[in-house]
Amino acid sequence: MKVSIKNLRVTMDLGSKGIELDIYNNKGVHLGDIKIGKAKVEWCHGKTQYGVKKSWNELIKWFESQSLA
Repeated sequence: MKVSIKNLRVTMDLGSKGIELDIYNNKGVHLGDIKIGKAKVEWCHGKTQYGVKKSWNELIKWFESQSLA
């Protein structure tokens, strides 16, 4: 996978816009974007601007449930 940052602020705290990562497969095909904010994480498949949103608590619970399986 190739992951690149679209917009990185100087401060380490996430602002209201957060950061956005471009996600590509190993062949250079754009798979989507991950938007990371203070309150949520959003996966936008392909070129769509809006995607699946999860709160940090929901995401953490999902990760923890995967590690217990």
